[in-house]
Amino acid sequence: MLLPRILTAIVGIPIVFACIFYGGIFFQTMFFIVVLFSVMEFFSVTKKYKPMGILGVLAAVIFYLALNTAFYVNEIIICAIFIFFFFAMARKNIENISASIAVTCFGTFFITWSLFHMVLIRDIPKYGMHYIIFLFVNVWMLDTGAYFVGKKFGSHKLASIISPKKTIEGALAGVVTAVLVSIAYRYLFLHDVITNNQAVIYGLVISFVGQFSDLAESLFKRDCNIKDSGNILPGHGGMLDRFDSYLFAAPIFYYILNIF
Repeated sequence: MLLPRILTAIVGIPIVFACIFYGGIFFQTMFFIVVLFSVMEFFSVTKKYKPMGILGVLAAVIFYLALNTAFYVNEIIICAIFIFFFFAMARKNIENISASIAVTCFGTFFITWSLFHMVLIRDIPKYGMHYIIFLFVNVWMLDTGAYFVGKKFGSHKLASIISPKKTIEGALAGVVTAVLVSIAYRYLFLHDVITNNQAVIYGLVISFVGQFSDLAESLFKRDCNIKDSGNILPGHGGMLDRFDSYLFAAPIFYYILNIF
């Protein structure tokens, strides 16, 4: 399992960093692909609730493009929800229709909106590239620290029902790793921009919220008896599995940056 993870990282990381470096349309396109597959995978995971997959994916695409251009965003949301209800009413069988509509709306709007904050972070004037790398590296390293420490020393379950393999020891290792990475990155690249205390705060927030985000996605998978959201990324599962940590981490990190 470890070898496919490493090979995927060897191929994927240069692509991610190239898109980060060039920004603009390259980064927006990368996250368009991430959002597209993540929404599709979410509807696949939650298929027992019969989401309106095709409509949801189409609405997510339009919603993402609207967010990129700030063009009729609210109008698109209300029109999409109207259409969801219209097709729900047209069904011959409306059993569990509330769950169908709710899951469709969540997948369409929340996943798209939350991951779009990665684009907003990258577009922050002057230091957006560093902030997005800061977030990426933190999540990658805290995941790595949590994985190896949890595997070697983990004995106390963090959330046994949601994610049986995650441990408290691993989670704490992720927090420590994120804080150390934040301090190191600040020292190397952002020493004139953020203080050491801010770096520690950012590391703590990203580590806590990132791991929380991971568990949040796992809630859906456990409920639906699914191990991975997909298999597009060998060793990592699906696109949503790889980017689930950013569902809450990206928006919260973005708004904290705005506060500071």
